[in-house]
Amino acid sequence: MSLNTDFMVKVAQTAIQGVPVTLQIVLVALVISFPIGILFALIRIYRVKVLQRVVQFYVSLVRGTPIIAQILIVYSALPSLLNMIIGRAAFAINPIYYAYIVFTLNAIATLTEVFRSALQTVDKGQMEAGLMVGMQPRQTFWRIILPQALISALPNIANTTLYLIKNSSLAFIMSVKDITAIAKTEAAFNYNFLEAYLVVWVYYLIICYAAEVVFYLLERYFSKYRRPIKKTSGFNWLPFRIKQPKLERKQS
Repeated sequence: MSLNTDFMVKVAQTAIQGVPVTLQIVLVALVISFPIGILFALIRIYRVKVLQRVVQFYVSLVRGTPIIAQILIVYSALPSLLNMIIGRAAFAINPIYYAYIVFTLNAIATLTEVFRSALQTVDKGQMEAGLMVGMQPRQTFWRIILPQALISALPNIANTTLYLIKNSSLAFIMSVKDITAIAKTEAAFNYNFLEAYLVVWVYYLIICYAAEVVFYLLERYFSKYRRPIKKTSGFNWLPFRIKQPKLERKQS
């Protein structure tokens, strides 16, 4: 079996037009879900009545169902619902907006748990320290607690971003002209699907690797603000010092 390299070059030149669409879907989902995820995490941490149950149900619902099922439901039900409200103009809406909705809902559910676990890693004494120096609780949260939580959450935020990048390849189901949709359209003429899928694979590999580099640089930059762990003799793997008992010398 030989690959049609000329066709692969052609697909690569055409599919690159879908890269901005893929990045746009990911960035919009992250920007919208970031503040909402923090808010939902606080609702769960402080156990706000009624809202806590709603957020918990929402997170379980989104994380417990496959994203392709969510795409099919949103893309099938939402236009019909909008048709009842605004008429036939609903079917003229750009499909990318449905992609924004689906991937934003997924990102909110994931980031809610990411921020909830990250906020709980911050010592409660940080809030007390901020109040003791005259800061308001809101100021203490935004200036002291949240920055520390974001540093702890960076690896999981990176995982969420990679998750969105890879799953954005399913946006072609909603007729969004992303990398996958363009490659599949080109392959349909000559049935060179293997070559087209290899090009798609390379594009997503490059995008994910670039995202990993960005988050690696962010982690290196913010790691200098973390409190270093002092090394101890004997038990170097422990984050605290063990006092060794003093042995009394026997008098001869």
